[in-house]
Amino acid sequence: MRTLRPGQRTTVLIGGPDAAEPTVVHETDEILLEAPNWTADGRLLLNGEGRLFALDLATADLAEIPFEGLPDINNDHVLHPDGEHILMSAQDGQIYRGALTGGPVEAVTEGEGGHFLHGISPDGRRIAYLDVDERWIGRVIVQDLATGARTEVPTGHGHVDGPEWTPDGAWILCSSEAFTSTPGHAQITRVRADAPHAAPEAPRPPVNADAPTFDEARGDGPQHLLTSGTVDWFPHPSPDGRWASYLSYPAGTLGHPEDRPVVVKLVELPDWSRPVRQYPVPGGQGTINVNSWAPDSTRFAFVAYPFS
Repeated sequence: MRTLRPGQRTTVLIGGPDAAEPTVVHETDEILLEAPNWTADGRLLLNGEGRLFALDLATADLAEIPFEGLPDINNDHVLHPDGEHILMSAQDGQIYRGALTGGPVEAVTEGEGGHFLHGISPDGRRIAYLDVDERWIGRVIVQDLATGARTEVPTGHGHVDGPEWTPDGAWILCSSEAFTSTPGHAQITRVRADAPHAAPEAPRPPVNADAPTFDEARGDGPQHLLTSGTVDWFPHPSPDGRWASYLSYPAGTLGHPEDRPVVVKLVELPDWSRPVRQYPVPGGQGTINVNSWAPDSTRFAFVAYPFS
């Protein structure tokens, strides 16, 4: 798991449509915190050292949430719409559900591969996650939480990551290489949430060569939302659907590495091409991997990792 380097610190910030500059709400040189979620009661949930912490924005207190039986987690964790639970991706490759108050957890996925959670449907019935194997070949899977039934989303060819539903439930947003021939040049994309999905095959297909097909005439295939010279990751819509935040790396970046000069961008939808706010920070991995919008859609949180 990631730790701070000598001379490095974690800086948790808040930006938004009305914030020309972000506000620092927490700093520490003791633990590397990542990927905030924003709860209804005014806390930020961040992972660090394999555990989940709650940062109280009213008091600035940081406290671990005491889960039982939870393996070390990573920075892919998402709040459940019921406001009482969180789902977390763990280092053993599975996704777990627990109460925001802590206590026992339950696994909601099983099987081989690594499962990296990014989205929960607005009705709370399904999750969307990236399923990767030992070759780090991934595909987007939607799973029904009640039945465990899994289907693969038809995202086209090329690497894809960060699947997340729009607030109206109509689309799944993601970062995709489907519209570029340049390796690693991820771009913001969407696919219809009601597109025909296919049951995952075994053994796994190589590099999406046998990816599910889609109806071009109906528009089920991936749709390119933003053409840019940067490498764009993790689109996160605000709860009211008016805004979106995402992370831009310099051209030529492969994947979403740590400790890079990045820009956290805010756009007013549906126009992804003209940022309303831009916040340059040292960061990348861990900065804004999951949706970090406040419930009232006025602010969002992100993390930087500066050196002194």
